[in-house]
Formats: sequence, structure tokens, C-alpha cells
Amino acid sequence: MSVKAEKTAAIVHARPPSYVSCASLALELDVSESTVRALVEKGVLPRPIRIEGNVRWRWEDVNAALGGIVASGGNNASDPYMSGARNATAKR
Repeated sequence: MSVKAEKTAAIVHARPPSYVSCASLALELDVSESTVRALVEKGVLPRPIRIEGNVRWRWEDVNAALGGIVASGGNNASDPYMSGARNATAKR
């Protein structure tokens, strides 16, 4: 199993950590890290916090932000950013 596959399995099959890095958040949302940053700038995702110099997102805040968007149907069904958001919050 590749390292990326192992990371994906770890996040998909276990509870995500309370605070996630940009790389972990991007992996969970199935988007690039630059897309995560763009979603923050668009106001779709909350701004990250710094914990001793490390940039982290509180998963609870991310989930709440995306849950509200998904519940309302999102702004644009064809938006690739929102496709990742819907994928991340879909019930499995």
C-alpha cells in the first residue's frame, strides 16, 4: 500500500484528528492544498489557527462550515470546490 493510500485509509476509516493540517484537510476534502487556501479566502472554510507555529484547522469548525453549505445545496452545483466539500460531508 502506498503512503498516500495509507493516509487516505487512516482518515477515511478513523475519526479525523481534532485539529488538521492543510495537507490532511486537503486529503479529507479530496482537493489540493491550494484549493483549501482558496476556499478559506472565499469564506467557505474557516481561517486556520496557529498552534506553536503550526497552522491547523479545527475539524469541528470545518465540518460545521461545510455542513451548512451542503445542507443548503451549495452556491453552484457545478463548482469543483463544492464537489470536494460535498464529498467530504456525504453520509457513508
